[in-house]
Amino acid sequence: MSFLTKKLSSVLLILLFLFSRGEASPTNETASTDMAPVAVTVARMLEQGHYLHPLSLSEKNPPRLESEPPETMSERVLRNYFNMLDYTHLYFTKGDIDEFTQRFSPTLASDILHGDLTAPREIFTRFRQRVNDRVAKNRELAAAPHDFASTNNVEIDRKKAPWPADLQQADKLWADRIEAELLGENLIEHPLNPPAKVVTKRYDQFLKSVNEQSDEDVIKTFLVALSQSYDPHSEYMSPSDMENFNIQMRLSLVGIGAVLRTDDGYAKIVEVVPGGPADKDGRLKANDKIAAVAQGAQPFEDVVDMKLDKVVEKIRGSKGSQVRLQVIPANATDPSKRKVIEITREEVKLKESEAKGEVIDSINPEGKQVKVGWLTVPSFYAEMDKHGEGDAKSTTKDVRRIIERMKKEGIEGLVIDLRRDGGGSLEEAINLTGLFVGSGPVVQAKDANGKVTVAKDEEGQPFYTGPVIVLANRLSASASEIFAAALQDYGRAVIVGDQRSFGKGTVQTLLDVGKFMPLFHDEGSKAGSLKLTIQKFYRVSGGSTQHRGVLSDIVLPSPTDTPEIGESSLPNPLAYDEVDPQPVNKFAFTSPFITTLKERSADRVSKDPEFRYISEDMKRFREKLDLNQLSLNEKIRKEELAQEKARKAERKKERKLHPVIEPVAYEVSLDTVDKPALPKVTIKKKPAGDKVTKDPDAEEDEADTAQTPDPIRHEAINIIQDLTSDIQNLRAAKTAQGG
Repeated sequence: MSFLTKKLSSVLLILLFLFSRGEASPTNETASTDMAPVAVTVARMLEQGHYLHPLSLSEKNPPRLESEPPETMSERVLRNYFNMLDYTHLYFTKGDIDEFTQRFSPTLASDILHGDLTAPREIFTRFRQRVNDRVAKNRELAAAPHDFASTNNVEIDRKKAPWPADLQQADKLWADRIEAELLGENLIEHPLNPPAKVVTKRYDQFLKSVNEQSDEDVIKTFLVALSQSYDPHSEYMSPSDMENFNIQMRLSLVGIGAVLRTDDGYAKIVEVVPGGPADKDGRLKANDKIAAVAQGAQPFEDVVDMKLDKVVEKIRGSKGSQVRLQVIPANATDPSKRKVIEITREEVKLKESEAKGEVIDSINPEGKQVKVGWLTVPSFYAEMDKHGEGDAKSTTKDVRRIIERMKKEGIEGLVIDLRRDGGGSLEEAINLTGLFVGSGPVVQAKDANGKVTVAKDEEGQPFYTGPVIVLANRLSASASEIFAAALQDYGRAVIVGDQRSFGKGTVQTLLDVGKFMPLFHDEGSKAGSLKLTIQKFYRVSGGSTQHRGVLSDIVLPSPTDTPEIGESSLPNPLAYDEVDPQPVNKFAFTSPFITTLKERSADRVSKDPEFRYISEDMKRFREKLDLNQLSLNEKIRKEELAQEKARKAERKKERKLHPVIEPVAYEVSLDTVDKPALPKVTIKKKPAGDKVTKDPDAEEDEADTAQTPDPIRHEAINIIQDLTSDIQNLRAAKTAQGG
């Protein structure tokens, strides 16, 4: 299949992963690299190879979203760099920002292209000075007595806040911030150490990290800011970053199975790797923030404001060993809220991310038993055929086998679960679409020159012809969005879940920077790589999946349905646009039924206590985010935490009074697909031997996870029952009319 331009066709049709930074040990680079030629080369590659080409660093009005203020490309680069260094907008002052912007923005483009890196070096020098001065003051603030009776509030998220006007205003903001951190530590039920000790050590650790930055480290950070000024998925990666990337691509790593990135000084969970230890445990979620790490039964170590590679190093470890994480839940309305998660490190391999299924014996509202297929696709994987014997693994091949067995079991409808599917092989997304729609166009792509190409599947006839529901959320991205969009555009499936999917509709290629450097430089092998956005995806209906994602036909209350997850939450995202639609032969599986399906679902959701809990939690969470204020009064905060604990206890009580009865389900995995009788699905409990400490927080969280039902799964089963019944009734009516 010729889909990308010839120049780039060999680069990236294998894996289109949502994020490139996985778990890996940092590489020790002893030899210093001359970063000037590296910076020049990266800048040229961005100007000449990015999807937005031609877009030079001297551009006065670069493309932007309507919600973003106008700025030059150089100003955007500087803004990104300021934000990467000072994400809390507390170390620099407005005077610093204005001074550097006025000094460097007029000539920044020319300076970079001539190898003059004065700007990033001087900015970092000022930042280091501010950090040194500030940490000395913070020690005094932390050591001073605090009665926590203040009526003041502090801003929770300062990413969009203005920098303090001067050092005096910064002093006031810092006084409130340190008091907030001390109060937060004081409110933790099982604190690591006395609050003053924790906070002082945290800032001393951050100061040490800043002072240890080499010139090479400084320029690497600047090149990341430079590349992400074009879009959030273009990224400069040093050789050590490339090791992280390659480990994730191989899907073979020892750790907990999670992708992390830095956010406001925390290591934040971007993605839980399907089938990995964290995924099997079930408690670690996307957007959770790691506050502390402990090795087995050893004491916790605070990791706030610690460099990401050092946090990753602490989380990784030998196979079979235990790591404990102190985590701030993604939906916590108070940052002092912690949950403790103990995980046994394991090796995560491709097999753990295989497609798998269930045959569910469900009962519809009429009391009739309906067999429903449940297909989970954690990623779109493709393994190279090394032996030429046709035994290479692929999502499409595995799904075909699973559905074939489901059909033998007599399923009447199928739910395809793409929640948390971050993407993978584009070709597999195209091939899998063919199993449900047959031959025809699946996705379009446009390159930097405006050329649109169409990718088609050659599957003769649909392999599965029954009713289909696709379950997606804001963690469904890239290749999974292409698949969902195609089935929606063909009228082949009803999309159910969050309001929209992630919204990553771009293609990246990975280029070795050294190969683009002049031959007389000897830095090529240490120049790193550039992940470069080269194309945008478009649906067969013409709209892009970029930024907008795939909109659900039926929206269900969900803890992941928040604007903080998705392409729109990332810096400098490419905008939504459209190309000409492609003609397709539409099915009649969705449009006649959507309205009634939505009405019935809405009625059930309104009566379901689990959906009520989710809606209440998300409402409180959104109100807290919009308010963006945290009280510095201990009494008020304790009352709020007590109310949350009481809500939790009341829900436990209600669940015990009205337990949810799970339908009988049978496992259809690649291990069971050929067995004469399918085994029943059973809840696998963690062996007691996994516990290395008696941690009441960990035990309580584990119990909560085990007791909490999945209302979205239950409702998806209800919807596929309704869809199956509606289609059967329509066919029966047409047959009767024909007779």
